[in-house]
Amino acid sequence: MKDEKKRLIIIDGNALVHRAYHALPPLSTKKGEIVNAVYGFLLIFFRAIKDFQPDFVAATFDLPAPTFRHKKFKEYKATRKRAPDELYDQLPKVKEILKNFNVPVFEKEGFEADDIIGTIANLVHQKQISPEVETIILSGDLDTLQLINTTTKVYTFRKGLKDTVLYDEKAVKEKYDGLVPEQLTDFKALKGDSSDNIPGVPGIGDKTAIALIKEFKNLENLYKEIEEIKTLPKKEEKVLSPKILTLLKEYKEQAFFNKTLTEINKNVPIEFNIEASRWGDYNKETIAQLLKDYEFYSLIDRLPQTSRGKKEKNLTLEMEKPVGILEQIENFYKDGLFSKKVYEIEKNLIPVINKIEKNGIKVDLNSLKGLSEKLEVKVKKLETNIHKLAGTGFNVNSHQQLSEVIFQKLKISPKGLKKTPGGVISTSSPELEKLKSEHEIINLVLEYRELFKLKSGFVDALPNWINQKDERIHPQFDQLGTVTGRLSCSNPNLQNIPIKGELGKEIRKCFWPEKNFKFLSADYSQMELRIAASIAKDENMIQFFKKGKDIHKITASKIFNVPEEKVDEEMRSVAKTLNFGVLYGMGVYGFAESAKVSRKEAKLFIEGYFKNFKGIARYVEDSIKEVKKNGFVETLFGRKRFIPEISSLDPRLQRSAERMAINHPIQGTAADIIKITMIECDKIIAPQENEVRMVLQVHDELLFELTEEKILELAAKIKKTMEGIIKLDAPLKVDLEIGKNWGELEKLDK
Repeated sequence: MKDEKKRLIIIDGNALVHRAYHALPPLSTKKGEIVNAVYGFLLIFFRAIKDFQPDFVAATFDLPAPTFRHKKFKEYKATRKRAPDELYDQLPKVKEILKNFNVPVFEKEGFEADDIIGTIANLVHQKQISPEVETIILSGDLDTLQLINTTTKVYTFRKGLKDTVLYDEKAVKEKYDGLVPEQLTDFKALKGDSSDNIPGVPGIGDKTAIALIKEFKNLENLYKEIEEIKTLPKKEEKVLSPKILTLLKEYKEQAFFNKTLTEINKNVPIEFNIEASRWGDYNKETIAQLLKDYEFYSLIDRLPQTSRGKKEKNLTLEMEKPVGILEQIENFYKDGLFSKKVYEIEKNLIPVINKIEKNGIKVDLNSLKGLSEKLEVKVKKLETNIHKLAGTGFNVNSHQQLSEVIFQKLKISPKGLKKTPGGVISTSSPELEKLKSEHEIINLVLEYRELFKLKSGFVDALPNWINQKDERIHPQFDQLGTVTGRLSCSNPNLQNIPIKGELGKEIRKCFWPEKNFKFLSADYSQMELRIAASIAKDENMIQFFKKGKDIHKITASKIFNVPEEKVDEEMRSVAKTLNFGVLYGMGVYGFAESAKVSRKEAKLFIEGYFKNFKGIARYVEDSIKEVKKNGFVETLFGRKRFIPEISSLDPRLQRSAERMAINHPIQGTAADIIKITMIECDKIIAPQENEVRMVLQVHDELLFELTEEKILELAAKIKKTMEGIIKLDAPLKVDLEIGKNWGELEKLDK
């Protein structure tokens, strides 16, 4: 079997910092430090890590000292205006961050970063072993396109920081009318490069230079041909006209000199060991602290996954974790991110989290094996049907092969579909959803993916996490894992098991309580909507909740302008999407896509919604005003979120910032409430820990394991405690369910 390809990212440090500095407004910290280039650099860096999932990462930077090109040609880059000091002041900050990511930084006096990039890329290309290493050059300009080959590509920008493009050999040929990457030095030698102040041959522009290199392959062949010409060519000769021939002869020395300036040196004397560039082994807490120092709070939850400790069980970390968590909480409080109340919540939550992790939850191995076998049959059947519809066998999990089948073999139009960073038509599930009505194969592929993902990601993976001593899984919970305050779960992430659908239910059925125990689920009903109604002081919504109305049905009645009893499931579904969409700052386009309605309908629905819920409309407007004025928003308990993107010149970043501003006070308050609930419920059950224990927190739900004798007594106490955590205008409501496993829970009336 062929080894999977590895990937190296080489960062063109100076080019990216320059790009980021000029693309973003002058963001500054409370201390007055300008940090827009650092922020922009990290946006690019994080996106590249996410898009390419590298195995290795290295960075290169220019040094202030003159390079060999400056010594050859005094006027090299002389026309470039020196960038402001605010830009250069940010370079050490970027290097410090890279150092803490354990990304090696390469610099060499006398050479430019491009030369070091060329040297590293060439070393990797020349020493290809199995598995093959693909090199991605992450740059802010096109200077490194000449380095592209079968194993090297360049990831750069068309404009701004989001319009990216991945250049391979084919893309270079398309951009330069047939020229291949290694011909770009000859091309620039003839036409010059104004950005580097390389003059070129007078009278020769892009078209002529391309025509000459396409005809004669390179500069050397061109002049060899010129030397053999005894008489002047005819005037109608398109490529080598008398005028061009005269100019080329006159500026021969200039042309060859230009080539020495434009050609990247691939033999810089540096020590490069690819293993020293292995990506992923960094301290997340250290990086998070650096981001906090620069007030990049929105980037903390975007941190790339580390490789460190991915398979470590939380029991081995039990004694170490509280120290680091407590330190982070103290720092957040000192930095003004946490109010005194939030500070106390987070501190008091530490021992509760430790208990939940130690308790774990029992998983029945035989049930998982049985479910895996059932799913295997379903997956194989789906695969067979997909192959029949395609008329050929192929790997359904391969995006490339799927793309060939859908767009080439079946001729399904890709109109309206997004493209990947490499410019390829995306076959991601959200994009395929748009094609569901085009061919029945699309529905089967989507179903196959869902089954395959759940089978491989949960059913087949969960046994690996079972502790052999107690037959329980002990997931880890990070109470500071998200910027909104929500707990994140890992090793394994049980929060990702689908709440709805038969398959999610079947997976949950494999989670059992101990013998003579049952599960009690206590789940907040529509908590975020109740919080939104209360924060927004929306009287209509508050009254509906107080009367115990179905808020989604009522909303549907209002926006569709029909009596409540005439609302069908489709109408209710649209209203539910709208109710939650508003909380997440969803616009017309997003709502239209989610609710599967036209943009015109979406616009009318949103307008109707805000007309009926005026308080919510005011809240949305006020949240955006507040973040523009203060640079942050906060929860009812005082958990702040700084949102520097609100000042971005990029409208997409601005819209994203507006969505964060609308959502954080609501979702963050819900996070605060669930955390207080966990603390208060722990006080109830702590004296009876042999008869009851808290085993999971998932979204707005707490799962308890308790003896049958304690069900009625403790269920009533837990419900009363949870509903009384905070007095909201739209009162909190908790639904209780009981069952012999997590997937078969029945409503508890008392």
